[in-house]
Amino acid sequence: MELFDARNTNTEQTGILFWNDDTLVFRMETGGTAYDLKTTQVFRDPSAWYHIVLAMDTTQATASNRTKLYVNGSQVTAFSTASYFTQNADTYINSTNAHDLGRFGSGANYLDGYMTEINFIDGQQLTPASFGQNNPATGVWEPIRYGGSYGTNGFYLNFSDNSSNTATTIGKDYSGNGNNWTPNNISVTSGVTYDSMIDTPTPYDDGSTNRGNYCVLNPLTAGATGCANGNLTLNFNSNSVLSTFGVTSGKWYYETTLTTQITDQQVVGLSVNGFVITTPVGNDVYSWGIIIQSNVSNGLAYHNGTTTSTGVTYTAGDVAMVAFDMATGRIWFGKNGTWLNSGNPATGTNPIYSNLSAPAYPTLSNRVNTGGVLNANFGQRPFAYTPPSGFQALNTFNLAAPTIVAGNVYMNATTYTGTGSALTVTNAGLTQPDMVWTKKRSSATDSNNIITDSVRGIPNILITNAVNTEAAIGTEGVQSFTSSGFTLGARTSATGDNFNANGSTYVGWQWRAGAGTTASNTSGSITSTVSVNTTAGFSIVTYTGTGANATVGHGLGVAPSFMIIKRRNQAEDWSVYHSSLGATQKIFLDLTNAASADATMWNNTAPTTSVFSVGTNTATNASTGTYVAYCWAAVAGFSAFGSYTGNASADGPFVFCGFRPRWVLFRASNLGSAENWYILDTSRNTYNAANLGLFPNLNNAEGGTGVVADILSNGFKVRDSGTPLNASGTTYIYAAFAENPFKYALAR
Repeated sequence: MELFDARNTNTEQTGILFWNDDTLVFRMETGGTAYDLKTTQVFRDPSAWYHIVLAMDTTQATASNRTKLYVNGSQVTAFSTASYFTQNADTYINSTNAHDLGRFGSGANYLDGYMTEINFIDGQQLTPASFGQNNPATGVWEPIRYGGSYGTNGFYLNFSDNSSNTATTIGKDYSGNGNNWTPNNISVTSGVTYDSMIDTPTPYDDGSTNRGNYCVLNPLTAGATGCANGNLTLNFNSNSVLSTFGVTSGKWYYETTLTTQITDQQVVGLSVNGFVITTPVGNDVYSWGIIIQSNVSNGLAYHNGTTTSTGVTYTAGDVAMVAFDMATGRIWFGKNGTWLNSGNPATGTNPIYSNLSAPAYPTLSNRVNTGGVLNANFGQRPFAYTPPSGFQALNTFNLAAPTIVAGNVYMNATTYTGTGSALTVTNAGLTQPDMVWTKKRSSATDSNNIITDSVRGIPNILITNAVNTEAAIGTEGVQSFTSSGFTLGARTSATGDNFNANGSTYVGWQWRAGAGTTASNTSGSITSTVSVNTTAGFSIVTYTGTGANATVGHGLGVAPSFMIIKRRNQAEDWSVYHSSLGATQKIFLDLTNAASADATMWNNTAPTTSVFSVGTNTATNASTGTYVAYCWAAVAGFSAFGSYTGNASADGPFVFCGFRPRWVLFRASNLGSAENWYILDTSRNTYNAANLGLFPNLNNAEGGTGVVADILSNGFKVRDSGTPLNASGTTYIYAAFAENPFKYALAR
């Protein structure tokens, strides 16, 4: 993925590129010697933009100051290779040699991606602050217009004039210097070869077209191959390929051109969670498609393995149209400007299907060995046909505004180093938590997972890796919840090492409920005390059991998807309810057992919008037993609770969350062998690949050698082939909380 190159020959050059192992590399080759800066960080998020700054000053005395790399406003300091050229060396940048954007070297080493807002500043080594800022509302790094001097040879390319493909239009320099660039093989003719996209890293309304980061095909779909041309072309593929958008609301339209037809399962449509990607879209109950070529089924609508005649066939060059309305679950398919089955998406009449669920992903199947080519268009280039009235292109501007634009206001993961003395821990969201879960990272000695909350009150603690009853910690541990974090007492005994040993490293995971306020809740047959934040879908509930089937009010106003319950006055395991398991199953946070059937845990009754049910199991409802329940409901753009199926491959499942996760909890739910719970977060792994695991059921130190997962702008991608996260055929449940919703998130 070549970004920029200035060269004399292929061994005399300077440039920056993404290497074939997904690292970012600055390379200087001269006199037969190569000087490389090669990141340990990997860049493999195809769903969002990267903001990259290369800052050079060869006069610097300190070698590491001569070349600096920044990604999304942060300086890259970890390199697997770091060889710096000599002081005062001349590079090939700003020379009279050939310069390329989107190519490295003189061969066919071209960028397969998108570039915009290219600034070259001659004579200054600037920081990212000249080109970007953290959005004050979301906290996300975003580009801004550079306002300084460009120097003699500087230039600014924004590709805003695509009236033709000349040096004075699409290649025009807007710096005022007139240093225009000559486009090569750039098409501005409408159709599948069109290259001047309106895809932008920051969403905006230009008065006629809502623009933003557009949907593309997602090569992170496990086993996906053949994605090309900025992930808009699908050549051939052994699996179906989902897109980068999973939408839950709105009316949407996209097109696919059947560029090269071949008689083997070319299908266009939509899928939802549960779709088996090794089959063509439409083959199961989780997908809906229109077969645009097959040796037996051309032109047939396809759902749950059943075909329905539409009376048309598709040939090479035809455009398959897809419109879908998430509010009604209706899907329309069309061909070359005409909707099939006399459908009319604008009026909502005569859909092909009306049972679409959410989230829905545009999905393409081009399941051939060679030859087949499909080209998708989600609106980043001109549509061949006008979308139906009220239906929109798939970009981030058009996504519904989330209720939470910055996740760290409601959930934080904060690292800190113990001092042994009284310590104040400040979180990035500057918000008061009601639940703090602390974990020592640097050793396994006195390294329990400890939860303190505002409803049970300080200094009462519970330990998730033990069955212990609630205990008062005294002057050690969490001493207060502040308006921007929490305070810790001085270490006076070995117990204090769990929180604040001098020199030890820790993480504090924090959730915000009712900012310390509680109320009595009589919605259930058991009266409970509740602290709740309905915006974030989180409540802390305490209650006293009856020993008989009962209900408990949770205060959320919507059904919780994830609950953790612990008996406080007697030793009991930590009970977990997860919507993917349902109310007939039990699983425990402190144990490695697989989920199993138990009618007594939840009384075989799913939570409602007002209460959750408990049976006669003493882990959730012993007579006179006192309990605390931590309850979470899914909030679009902020929290997600679901499951995926492992494939035992380093090319593991991609899980769409609708946001960039800050914190993810994993667990194999049906694996027979003992497996641990596993937590990743982006406070400890600040960039991909994420591998620093912590275990809620163990007092182990932080572990991490191999790659576990990539944290992405719209979810996560499992990269581990082992049983903890990706055994073949095993179901894994997860709970995830957002750093930023996908509407605003950029790649890291």
